[in-house]
Amino acid sequence: MEEFWSPVWLSINVSLLAGVIVAILGTAAARWMARRRFRGKTIVETVFLLPLVLPPSVVGFLLVVLFGRHSLIGQLVERWFHTTILFTPGAAVMAAVVVSFPLMYQAAKAGLEAVDPTVEGAARIDGANERQVFWHISLPLARNALLSGAVLSFARSLGEFGATLMFAGNIPGKTQTIPTAVYMAMESGRMELAWAWVAVTIGLSFSLLSCAAKLGRWQR
Repeated sequence: MEEFWSPVWLSINVSLLAGVIVAILGTAAARWMARRRFRGKTIVETVFLLPLVLPPSVVGFLLVVLFGRHSLIGQLVERWFHTTILFTPGAAVMAAVVVSFPLMYQAAKAGLEAVDPTVEGAARIDGANERQVFWHISLPLARNALLSGAVLSFARSLGEFGATLMFAGNIPGKTQTIPTAVYMAMESGRMELAWAWVAVTIGLSFSLLSCAAKLGRWQR
């Protein structure tokens, strides 16, 4: 039973942590980009959305190059913390954050842009500063879009395979998530175990997508 549940709990924990990070980063980036015009905005937004279209193996390769043991960041982490990022649960979280960030960013940007500017303007006239307008006006009015983005990001993190395999590896009990566990079970001919993990993934993904669809209907 431990062999079965270990990848499940690890996947959920990785997806939850990545979801929290992505929700914060995606909302902050969306706030910065929404309704703002500046030179190079298209390039910045393209970079934000690039992980949506890049092959997962390319994302994993770039993560290894940027954070591997031979990179500047990897060497600094090893020197300061006496550990590496590569092949750790933290690497799995980082891979999940990168591939799920575009979904949260798009949802948050759409939600924030849909907020009526006159409502925000009225709050400013009443004496609210920009932080108060964002926290008490913009965020509550865009909450369904933000929640929908968070749910979709969690679901994407749960199904991440390629980048995780390259960057975090497939160490049972440490970095083995459901997708990598399914792959290894199929490769070794353990189809019943693979089907059990597949069933859990489909159940979780179906529930998450149903929640996202309901949030989308409420937003309209």
